Amino acid sequence: MRINDRIRVPEVRLVGPNGETVGIVPTDQALKLAVEADLDLVEIAPQGRPPVCKLMDYGKFKYENAQKAREARRNQTNTVIKEMKLRPKIDQHDYETKKGHVVRFLRQGDKVKITIMFRGREQHRPELGFRLLQRLAEDVTELGFVESSPKQDGRNMIMVLGPVKKKSEAKAEVKAEKAEKAAVRAAEEAEEHAERASAQAARSTAPKKKERRRSENLDPDIDL
Repeated sequence: MRINDRIRVPEVRLVGPNGETVGIVPTDQALKLAVEADLDLVEIAPQGRPPVCKLMDYGKFKYENAQKAREARRNQTNTVIKEMKLRPKIDQHDYETKKGHVVRFLRQGDKVKITIMFRGREQHRPELGFRLLQRLAEDVTELGFVESSPKQDGRNMIMVLGPVKKKSEAKAEVKAEKAEKAAVRAAEEAEEHAERASAQAARSTAPKKKERRRSENLDPDIDL
């Protein structure tokens, strides 16, 4: 992007600082207008005939663009694919454990690649893997959907689950849940502190028991 005296064409199509069209003017005149307005002459469309230039504060323009780029990078979500491997004859306990991991990944907004590993004679029973993948997809249907249907890949069968919620939405929800838990924890701690303070105040204001002297504990008829 060329600015000011780096613009060497004889004339430019000039745009004012507020976006108004000035028209085609000699470059020298456009530079003079920029100096008078304490602005820069910036070439914004060099492919134009003649090139389009605008009067603006170039330093401010660069700063605002840098801020926008930084914000865009901050909001950018990287697609992450997690992987979970299962055996076709997995027992119920292991299945629940694996499913829990899949649920956690989907809640975080990540895709999950599910791989069923066949061994030996299991390779001749692909329906076992298909039914297992179908069962898993149904169990997590509220959090994810089948992005890539089950397909055989050598000794393995693969399915990809996509999250229902976007990564940014999932992050926002996780952040909100953490904030809510922190608020509840702080409230509980404040309540416990108040209860301890109240109990301590009650003990300090309670009347003390009168101590009986030794003579009060003795039978008056007994001669000392």
